[in-house]
Amino acid sequence: MIVVSCSHGIHLGSRIARRLKAGHTALKASKFPDGELDIRFTGSPRGKDVVLVQSFCGDINELIVETIFAAATARELGAKKITLAAPYFPYFRQDKRFRKGECVSLHVIGPLFDRYFDRIIVIDPHLHRETTLKHVFRKPSLRLTSNPLIADYIKKHFKNPVLIGPDWESYKWARKVAEMINAESSILEKTRYSSHHVKVRLKDKINLKNRTVVIVDDIISTGHTILETIKNIRKLKPKRIVCICVHGIFAENSLAKIRNAGALVVATNTIPSSVAKIDVGRLLTENL
Repeated sequence: MIVVSCSHGIHLGSRIARRLKAGHTALKASKFPDGELDIRFTGSPRGKDVVLVQSFCGDINELIVETIFAAATARELGAKKITLAAPYFPYFRQDKRFRKGECVSLHVIGPLFDRYFDRIIVIDPHLHRETTLKHVFRKPSLRLTSNPLIADYIKKHFKNPVLIGPDWESYKWARKVAEMINAESSILEKTRYSSHHVKVRLKDKINLKNRTVVIVDDIISTGHTILETIKNIRKLKPKRIVCICVHGIFAENSLAKIRNAGALVVATNTIPSSVAKIDVGRLLTENL
């Protein structure tokens, strides 16, 4: 087996290779003067199981082209089997046509990757109506979850926390993690009486006063939902507010905004960042 770190897989690829005691190389990716991609393998994939590690954050569309070029090239150079280990995978949100004429990206991205990979591994895909990857990919696929890693981190660093989901969709993350560490969990509910009078309460009867509140979500992108949640939780007088997510995209300077709101921020390293404190490398290694 050879593990190949693509442009946004370098932070995990070498560690995965060491744990597997497999070969490792970094994909060479550059651009021609006109902006076209030029990719090159520095180690031969002939006759080997090739694992491409790529996290699709940042220049998403360019990374998709890079990854497909790499898979097609590995196949042409004689790779025996090609697996994609994608800590963060894109284009899962758009799973139905919300507006007339709109592309359903989920229905496009799956068949595209099916064509070039023998197996696809994703961590905590941001799916809405779909519950498994079987309806996304026809090739063998594996949906991993970082919930146990997040649970271990919370248990190790915070005493008697209360886990909060910022909305109904993300509450499932908070609830599952809370069950693993036998912690209390709830979701905020708001009743708006006027533009200036909003009453906030927890769905469950939990007292947050002087306690550590851990907001758990799968993705923090622009951070609008998290910031609103922090503002409302403040009214319940907690001792400390912590925000933990799987995928820290942190668009629009949202990381700084959340910190400025007085919350500690922690993420997994599916996407590298200064707050990526929870390592998913072992999770990927154990499933390759």
